[in-house]
Amino acid sequence: MLTDHDLYLFGEGTHFRLYEKLGAHPATEGGVEGTHFAVWAPNAEGVSVTGDFNGWDRASHPLRPRGNSGVWTGFIPHLGKGGHYKYHVASQYRGYRADKADPFAVYAEVPPRTASVVWDLDHTWGDAEWVAQRQRHSATDAPIAIYEVHLGSWRRVLEEGHRPLTYRELAPPLAEYVQAMGFTHVEFLPVMEHPFYGSWGYQTTGYFAPTSRYGTPQDFMYLVDYLHQRGIGVILDWVPSHFPTDEHGLGFFDGTHLYEHADARKGLHPDWDSFIFNYGRNEVRSFLISSALFWLDRYHVDGLRVDAVASMLYLDYSRREGEWIPNEYGGRENLDAISFLRRFNEEVYRSYPDVQTYAEESTAWPMVSRPTYVGGLGFGMKWDMGWMHDTLMYMSRGPIHRKYHQNELTFRLVYAFNENFVLPLSHDEVVHGKASLLSKMPGDDWQKFANLRLLLAYMYAQPGKKLLFMGSEFGQWREWDHDRSLDWHLLEYTPHIRLQWWVEGLNRLLCSEPALHELDFDPAGFDWMDFSDADSSVVSFVRKGRTTQDMVLAVFNFTPVARTNYVIGVPRDGFWQELLNGDAVEFGGSGLGNGQGVHARPVPWHVKPYSVELTLPPLAALFLKSSKP
Repeated sequence: MLTDHDLYLFGEGTHFRLYEKLGAHPATEGGVEGTHFAVWAPNAEGVSVTGDFNGWDRASHPLRPRGNSGVWTGFIPHLGKGGHYKYHVASQYRGYRADKADPFAVYAEVPPRTASVVWDLDHTWGDAEWVAQRQRHSATDAPIAIYEVHLGSWRRVLEEGHRPLTYRELAPPLAEYVQAMGFTHVEFLPVMEHPFYGSWGYQTTGYFAPTSRYGTPQDFMYLVDYLHQRGIGVILDWVPSHFPTDEHGLGFFDGTHLYEHADARKGLHPDWDSFIFNYGRNEVRSFLISSALFWLDRYHVDGLRVDAVASMLYLDYSRREGEWIPNEYGGRENLDAISFLRRFNEEVYRSYPDVQTYAEESTAWPMVSRPTYVGGLGFGMKWDMGWMHDTLMYMSRGPIHRKYHQNELTFRLVYAFNENFVLPLSHDEVVHGKASLLSKMPGDDWQKFANLRLLLAYMYAQPGKKLLFMGSEFGQWREWDHDRSLDWHLLEYTPHIRLQWWVEGLNRLLCSEPALHELDFDPAGFDWMDFSDADSSVVSFVRKGRTTQDMVLAVFNFTPVARTNYVIGVPRDGFWQELLNGDAVEFGGSGLGNGQGVHARPVPWHVKPYSVELTLPPLAALFLKSSKP
């Protein structure tokens, strides 16, 4: 029941479980079952509940104002689970009238219909074992390889008009596939309800409702539960940076700019033609942080990836001079958004120290993934957009030109430990004319596959956690299309199968070798062997674990020229076992390599006391492990 204390905390901006109080909740009053409603509309002169239970009559079920709180409440008897409803809001201003979806609805009609649905969130969870040990799967020293998935296009039912799989249909094949491939986590593009399917979920209207396109809230719980029971973590995209202007949504909710800024220079996003939240308003902060915690509380998710953080941090983001309002100190930093993001992270980690938050932040904003008590934004990790851009630029070049651009490949290590980075090859890189990863690669078909194996190996060898968008693991030729299934038929062809095996091999290696994940965020875990041989387009480095015995040498030949008797310095002697070879026949390569491995020689090289003499296959990566304790 909504109390005065709840209202006080809401107004103060510190109520972070608002979904328990506002919205539609099945309840019993005076021995009669029904539904209790509560909605925030401080500038309304009247609010009523309209729905299928009253013939969408806007006058028959008015709500009452709760003092001066701006919250309207009421109980409707005999209205239970499954009832469709909206709030009819009559504003005090300009005669504005609108039928609004419930901002706190936990379920909605299947788009394009937009009504909210009375529902419960009952579910018997079976993932207690996963939750109990989640800390070790999410820790900064854990192997994290994320498979990024768009629910509507991973796989479709061809026999039924190419319809998407439901949450329940998706659970077994997705879990089986992710397990078989060795990924540790799945990240879903936003599941929150959104009216326009083509926004991929990034134009969110239902901040507490999984989209009904694929089933009920319980069906989505089943999917998360199923993945957890098979040892797979679940990360959700979450979008507090902007929201769509659809009339049934949050915008102009009570005839005033309630959730968004009134001034378009702060409240309208020029890139997406969408509203921007007013992060300085207490009630909005409560709303958004309650949404974040809701997915952790009720859906057991293991992480939240916050979209478009840069657009929140800068008042002049995508704006020309005169189109933005400086902050109180004359700067371009959005002080309210900074404060909000810090509080969001503090509250998430206060309640769930065993999950992670991830920032998609595309600038050099300092200390994004550093604690708030040292001045950071408080995220657990940050996407390394610079690495993604530079590396894809390098890999798209013909090998003959790469020697002139080696800095694109190596520059990342100048800043690699400034943040806790995730290396993303995400959905954004395979749409809108950018081509698929495989199609970006230069050369004939053999070289394209070899280059893609090389790109993926370089990602897995670098310090940082890994993220790969669906389809890239087996070599989609075409760009991702949200209206179609992935091209699973390509796995009828050997090059695609072998590329898939390569990604599985990289995932297994990442998880089995502490040197490749324990010190992802510590410079002690990385040591260049050589980055200066631009003429040969060869780079090499050692990754280290916490113990001295954990050491992996990674060597990359970015040309189609095989190199024999290539000498590389190494930090110790003994036998260096070849763990993985991107040119192995089983992965689609030519079969060149170093057999079981090579012995180091007491010949100093690259300022190291020992060296190894290797055969470097064309367009391939080698991973070798020192066996000497």
